[in-house]
Amino acid sequence: MKFLLRFLTWWNGQTFGTQFHTWRKGVRVGEDDQGNIYYQTADGKRRWVIFNGEMEASRVSPVWHGWLHHTWDEPPTEMPVTPHAWEKPHVENLTGTPRAYAPAGSLRHVRPVERRDYEAWQPE
Repeated sequence: MKFLLRFLTWWNGQTFGTQFHTWRKGVRVGEDDQGNIYYQTADGKRRWVIFNGEMEASRVSPVWHGWLHHTWDEPPTEMPVTPHAWEKPHVENLTGTPRAYAPAGSLRHVRPVERRDYEAWQPE
């Protein structure tokens, strides 16, 4: 079953086409703390990431994101970026998940209240 999922879907990890392209043209550049592996072509014009687990773009840390989008030429493995004192550690995007932030008073925190001041309409 895992073989079939890998053959037909891209969100369950890299497809065979991506694996073949990475094997043929990819040069491994480095790996981040989450186990994501970063590649580029030999000429350095194309860059991509193979995710370790769920494919979620917010799992790419800011330093690797800058390298992927050609903000700087050297990957963080060759020229480490030192974070400023005011920078917070990277956190993945939790929007749409049960762990997403919900402020006080949000409908996600309110329990349904049993109403007795009206009677619901029932079709006859």
